[in-house]
Amino acid sequence: MTLPHTPESPAGADRTFQVDLRGLVDLLSHHLYSSPRVYLRELLQNAVDALTARHRLEPGAAPGAFGIRVHADGSVVRVEDDGVGLTEADVHTFLATIGRSSKRAEGIAEQRADFIGQFGIGLLSCFLVADEIHVLSRSARTPGAPAVEWRGRGDGSYSVRTLPATARPRPGTTVTLTPRADAADWTRPVQVQELARHFGSLLRHPVTFDGGTGGPGTAVNPEPAPWERTYPTPGARARSLAAYGEEVFGFTPLDTIELDLPAAGLKGIACVLPEAVPAGRRRGHRVHVKGMLLSEQAEEILPEWAFFVRCVIDAESLRPTASRESLYEDDTLAAVRDALAERLRAWIARTAASDPELLGRFLQAHHLAVKSLAVHDDEILRMLLPWLPFETTAGHATLDEFARTHRTVLVTSSVEEFRQVAAIASAAGLGVVNGGYTYDRELVHRLPEIRPEVSVADLDPGTLTAHLDPVDRETELAAAAYLAQARDALAVFDCDVALRTFQPASAPALLLDSREARHERTRSQLAREQQGGVWGDILGHLRQEAPRAQLILNQLNPLVRTAVAIDEPELARTSAEALYGQAAMLSRRPLRPAESSLINRSFLDLLAHALRKDS
Repeated sequence: MTLPHTPESPAGADRTFQVDLRGLVDLLSHHLYSSPRVYLRELLQNAVDALTARHRLEPGAAPGAFGIRVHADGSVVRVEDDGVGLTEADVHTFLATIGRSSKRAEGIAEQRADFIGQFGIGLLSCFLVADEIHVLSRSARTPGAPAVEWRGRGDGSYSVRTLPATARPRPGTTVTLTPRADAADWTRPVQVQELARHFGSLLRHPVTFDGGTGGPGTAVNPEPAPWERTYPTPGARARSLAAYGEEVFGFTPLDTIELDLPAAGLKGIACVLPEAVPAGRRRGHRVHVKGMLLSEQAEEILPEWAFFVRCVIDAESLRPTASRESLYEDDTLAAVRDALAERLRAWIARTAASDPELLGRFLQAHHLAVKSLAVHDDEILRMLLPWLPFETTAGHATLDEFARTHRTVLVTSSVEEFRQVAAIASAAGLGVVNGGYTYDRELVHRLPEIRPEVSVADLDPGTLTAHLDPVDRETELAAAAYLAQARDALAVFDCDVALRTFQPASAPALLLDSREARHERTRSQLAREQQGGVWGDILGHLRQEAPRAQLILNQLNPLVRTAVAIDEPELARTSAEALYGQAAMLSRRPLRPAESSLINRSFLDLLAHALRKDS
């Protein structure tokens, strides 16, 4: 609200910006504030800051002697406080200049940390719901000070006048808004009361709401924060905190963790979610600054691995952003985040040591979060690795249970690889853990740090093949012709064929082929197709050296014993293709187009052969 420069301004003279207030309000509503509802938060914040300044001016005043009153009857919204108030000079300085904050004024606030707000644009948010703002104030700093009235309008104009002290008998400030018709949803009495409770439920000053019924008003924050109250027993305190968490978040916490960081003036609770949260879907936390609600979706207050809790905190030293709807990322926030993370680690350690039943329920729901923490935290690793569930050839089990019967633990690199070998490895007495899930392979490899007598190794096809029993020489020779036909038929898939005996006998074949090997063969094939001459020969040699798949036929299976006796070349090739296709499907990996075509073709060929034989 500054005057434009005149045409007579000399060339090169300094000039001031012109402010289009309507354009600025539109900018605030669309880009700074998330919703028009913040107007009431800004009014409450200004009132709280004024009360803080009043208490500093009169340190002997009793707690609760000064308060805030919110009034809404449908025609106006009024917020009145018993704070420090404004003089006429203050009004000109702070209400008529955009961007100037009364918190900067020496004599009102030497310490900015005492105040919630740090920006002078809060009052402008009222133009989101009203075209005129009326302020009536009387200063507590000057005995007998007159009242001062300020009227600001949405077109950028304002007026100021001094009134007798009787216009406002007590020091403080009253802000009155006459709502616009299009803002009725935000200024109805029921909505205003709900907004006052939403933003101000933890404020340290008494706040009352009057809906125009003529009654004494309803307390918005009748009780202090639940962690500030006294309780007859620890159990009563725990139940009260859990009930508050359920009221705020809508779920019954698995447990409630008290948060107390005196250095940051932070208190609150962390509620442990009773169900797992998908990895990467972080849920925000409810953050208050000096009692005023700042955000319900503050993700930055905890590290990413702590997605198993939702927090309600109230802090003194955290710094809000300009919109006061999130936290400013600075060293203080980083230190608070680290300290809260340590509180969660301490809760996990305490639960592991003293409450196995709760620990079991916690790990059942949140093992992924704990695994992500254990990968980088040696203390959590030592405490919880034996308790964490893994998929193994003995079913779902903890590593501690699994290591009791398997001194050598093999771990796969993918879920697909585990599914290929699980049944046969189990029958062969091998202890295999599925390392294909997030963090699992890394954690299994750290098992010797907890159990030095156990060794861990990656599972490779050679390890499993070495545990399959070879067939006798006579059987091998008798099957040689069939194996040659099978290798030729499956050469297009870079697949070797071998005959072994293994359990279970119901499994006709086992396909050993890792994802990495397939990728390497595909890469080599593409490179060879794109090169010629000498480079093509070299790459062709490298392709021959790439890891090959293995189709292991089970001599104990009746179907395989029949197949290896086939002496018709075409039927032998078809049966080998069918066995390959069946083994590929059992591996549960995605089939390549050529494999899908092979399965269809081999099925139809075998059906045609059976029909010809019967006719």
